[in-house]
Amino acid sequence: MRQVKIFWNFPSHRLFVDENAWMRDEEFARQMLAGLNPMVIERLEVFPPKSKLNPGIYGTHTSALTASHIKGQLEGLTVEQALENKKLFTVDYYDIYIPSLNKINSEHKGPKSYASRTIFFYTKENILKPVAIELCLPPPPNTIEPGYKRVFVPPLSGNTKDWLWELAKAHVRTNHVNYHQLISHWLETHATVEPFIIATHRQLSAIHPLNPFLLPHFKNTMSINSQARKALISANGIIEKCFLPRNHSIETSAAIYKEYWHFDELSLPKDLLKRKMALPDATSKYQLKLIIEDYPYAHDGLEIWNTLREWVHDYIHIYYKDDATIKLDSELQTWWNEIRTVGHGDKKHDIGWIKLETRENLEDILTTIIWISSAHHAAVNFGQYAYAGYMPNSPTCAQRFIPDYDSVEHFQIVENPEKYFLSTLSTKVQATTVMTTVEILSTHSTEEEYLGERAIKCWTDNQEVIAAFDKFSSKVKDIEKLITNRNENPELKHRRGPANVPYTLLHPSSPPGVTGKGVPNSISI
Repeated sequence: MRQVKIFWNFPSHRLFVDENAWMRDEEFARQMLAGLNPMVIERLEVFPPKSKLNPGIYGTHTSALTASHIKGQLEGLTVEQALENKKLFTVDYYDIYIPSLNKINSEHKGPKSYASRTIFFYTKENILKPVAIELCLPPPPNTIEPGYKRVFVPPLSGNTKDWLWELAKAHVRTNHVNYHQLISHWLETHATVEPFIIATHRQLSAIHPLNPFLLPHFKNTMSINSQARKALISANGIIEKCFLPRNHSIETSAAIYKEYWHFDELSLPKDLLKRKMALPDATSKYQLKLIIEDYPYAHDGLEIWNTLREWVHDYIHIYYKDDATIKLDSELQTWWNEIRTVGHGDKKHDIGWIKLETRENLEDILTTIIWISSAHHAAVNFGQYAYAGYMPNSPTCAQRFIPDYDSVEHFQIVENPEKYFLSTLSTKVQATTVMTTVEILSTHSTEEEYLGERAIKCWTDNQEVIAAFDKFSSKVKDIEKLITNRNENPELKHRRGPANVPYTLLHPSSPPGVTGKGVPNSISI
């Protein structure tokens, strides 16, 4: 079997894989759990999936998916049994993309894309696999015509390549990588954390105990966001030139912020529970149980979350002796009020805000802020070169719809499928622009400061705090060893997958450069 370089080539890390590994269904599914955007997949409770959009505006939402599309792929289970046994999962972009697709697809020589729904089944071998993809278009504007819906299923034989199925997966990847960049990355980390930074500098004095506690988690963030506004998300910037929504990109991000953003759901445990990827479990050390135990992002992330929460708890209990001291801290209350009513003023009445009345509530708030600034950002940022540098694995744009059977374009697929496949995805200019950009974004500087580290050693002289921080640092080192051991466990098939790429994005430390690992304290790139 010919071996080629497709993901990365670092002086200290040369990885060679089968050239077609990224196309395999198992790798396509694995990246929903351990790829660049592992925070969208959810457990399916109703089949077919249902939309929450207004049918009076966006037309009927009856899915074209039926039990007949997937029943032969469920290892003898009926659809109802698979749902009951928590075996069916989905990555559903219908409600996200349908509202803006007419604008996106109507641009002259612009992108041509769908809103996708993908159904996954969790097998007896503990591997996630895709069993159906539905690609949808909204009805044309100002008409009573129904929207377009088309279902694709994988070939029955694993040795047969169905290029229409591969094209359907490519459109799913396009939806996925655009959601990653505009929502999971830009909106939920870079944009979300800015009001926290501004309020901290405006409302917490230098001697307030939370000031030195939080500042390492805000290092260089305002600077990198300023640079992003100049080159990445600006009008006619890299995002608008190379990504699916083009000049509707920030409009799309803002719309999703308005509709779906809730502060409390940025907490990892709340997010997993919301997506039904976990259930409450008081007997677990995480206080919840993962539905798919081999879910690398969630499994490693919960280790970091719990360790962060313990460090925050220790710190808060040193300075706040009871809940009354929380309410009486005027600087703290003004800080939280500004974040909610000014920094996120258009969401000030949102149900997701936590009331700052107890030490436990403050721990929830601070752990979430640190999680966003460190591990969440690391999970969606430092794998960009590995997963998105190779365009066919993460195309940022789609140029053509999938042709109907017996059309001229369908005959072109039959004649030269690879040529047609590549003509569907990002252009060469888009691909090379994105590749060079994500290489920069995936690079750790020599001045990076990682979880468990402090660049300024004398940041406190409180011996209780120093002891608590040393305990935190030691636990972070333990997490590194744990992640390394998990990646070597052959029973955890999602840790590497067919591409043989170990999941290291939440491995806390890293040397400088493009390494595919490392969790800095802050959003610094």
